[in-house]
Amino acid sequence: MDQSLRLMIVDDAAALADAAAGAIVDAAVAAVAAQQRFTVALAGGATPRATYMRLAGPPFAEAVPWDRTWVFFGDERCVPPDHAESNYRMASETLLSKVGIPAEHVYRMRGEADDPETAATEYARTLASAFETKRGGLPRFDLVLLGLGLDGHVASLFPGSPAAREIFRTVVAVHAAAARIPQRLTLTFPAINAAARVIFLVSGAEKEKTLKAALSDGGLLPAGIARPADGTLTWIVDRPAASLLSPELLGPLSR
Repeated sequence: MDQSLRLMIVDDAAALADAAAGAIVDAAVAAVAAQQRFTVALAGGATPRATYMRLAGPPFAEAVPWDRTWVFFGDERCVPPDHAESNYRMASETLLSKVGIPAEHVYRMRGEADDPETAATEYARTLASAFETKRGGLPRFDLVLLGLGLDGHVASLFPGSPAAREIFRTVVAVHAAAARIPQRLTLTFPAINAAARVIFLVSGAEKEKTLKAALSDGGLLPAGIARPADGTLTWIVDRPAASLLSPELLGPLSR
């Protein structure tokens, strides 16, 4: 593991939510101090949900400059925004509706669109506008949050999917046949790896084998492809998820 990668091991899921909320606060404060705004791409899933709930309360909520925060999404299921499986709905209910972030600073993916390909193109244009990128340029998020799927997927970039090998587009529509809701919209690795910070949140013993593979096997799993080209990568994991990691793998970067 290189020096841009950090592995933080905490005791349990509650400690992970605290650590992740603290890391988000640090990223937000640093970004606003440097460039007057904080751009973050949120993840879906149970582990990020717990983090958002922690972030919405004291002492974390008061520490984030929400009026200078712009929120995007790493992926979305192709469902309406009020659907129970919507990542936007989860983030809104647990965090966005509870803090002082301006509504116009929240950019959701249009999962309800009739044509997912069109929705992906629209979101790519939204990113280009929000980040003022030139043709062919990449948005530089201050922070991208990611979870880890049991199969090693991140966002909606699944093993074997052509989307995981995308090298030009920043947002694509995907069909994940094994997923409960197969049609998805997702950021691609060019967009993820252009970020200043990428943070993985991994909790639970059921993730232990996947986590070991992701950290050991490099790009064999989609999770191993998430490596910022000019930024930092942090894995925040709890002890049940980290139980199979060897001392040699952990090295001096873990604590």
